[in-house]
Amino acid sequence: MKVLLVNGGPHEKGCTNRALEEIAAVLENEGIETEIFWLGLKPVSGCIACGGCGNGGGCVIDDCVNEFGKKAETADGFIFGSPVHYAAASGALTSFMDRLFYAWGGKTFYLKPAACISSARRAGTTATFDQLIKYFTIQQMPVISSRYWNNVHGSCPEDVEKDEEGLFTMRVLAKNMAFFLKCKEAGLKAGVELPSYEEPKQTNFIR
Repeated sequence: MKVLLVNGGPHEKGCTNRALEEIAAVLENEGIETEIFWLGLKPVSGCIACGGCGNGGGCVIDDCVNEFGKKAETADGFIFGSPVHYAAASGALTSFMDRLFYAWGGKTFYLKPAACISSARRAGTTATFDQLIKYFTIQQMPVISSRYWNNVHGSCPEDVEKDEEGLFTMRVLAKNMAFFLKCKEAGLKAGVELPSYEEPKQTNFIR
């Protein structure tokens, strides 16, 4: 089993990454492979609503979104992390997730567990948490929780080290993710089938 963790911050080794490292260490100890995927510093375009992804093969803008999408096809779980920018997720991660879940949605993420974490100096973490979690619930992804909202605080990784409750929350999140993945695997091996598929229906709110 493998969990992909996304660092949506501009610093490869910043506060968000430190939180993800805490999660990854616990998952590895539980026998689950991990990879931290950093978006990098190149601009990430938002969705241009061209509809090209409807032809399959991912997004027409071939950047980190498609790179991650290919990895996501064989991954078993996901954790998306972001620093807080104006009480919201980073612009790069927002654009990334908009395009990722639109172009690579469906079976790529179907019933695969997911969670999100945020880091901030002081405030805006819960607003960011609320923003990111909506991507999962529209893709039929079980949301993994911790014993508190998944946030850490600090201006630098050294500050995050002092946030004992924040790091504790990350470890609990990782243990819960590992437990769910193992339960899902055991259920499928025991013959528990995935839910039957029903064609989606769309209703516009204009008559």
